[in-house]
Amino acid sequence: MSVALQNRPAIADSVLRIAGDLPSGQAVELFEVLIDQVGDDAWLRFRFLAPAIARAGGTVTFAQAEADFEHLCTNVALPYMAEHRLTADVVSVAMLDQPAPFGATDDSVTQYVDAFRVSSGTCIWEDPW
Repeated sequence: MSVALQNRPAIADSVLRIAGDLPSGQAVELFEVLIDQVGDDAWLRFRFLAPAIARAGGTVTFAQAEADFEHLCTNVALPYMAEHRLTADVVSVAMLDQPAPFGATDDSVTQYVDAFRVSSGTCIWEDPW
């Protein structure tokens, strides 16, 4: 079960809207952070709107966006976790070309997902699948 973080103080707009600072050059916006339990692991799921990954008319491929995952984990997820005093075993970073409910299947939505363990303040790529 996922729980959306609500009634949290807003983090700086520079963290919520990232334009041009990503390795791919795309602009993304944090639109949802979820707390989830998967087996014995606590997960924090950071979901970003990334219109440039859209299949129709998008300009950023998965290969181009791949380095963005670690950047978002390090520069958005870790500061967010520190600000809100959150911990997790796994941090998931998802990019969607349009909003979609978590866990919903929608063939019109393009979504890229990656996961990391956090160790000593560093995001370490993890293959959770």
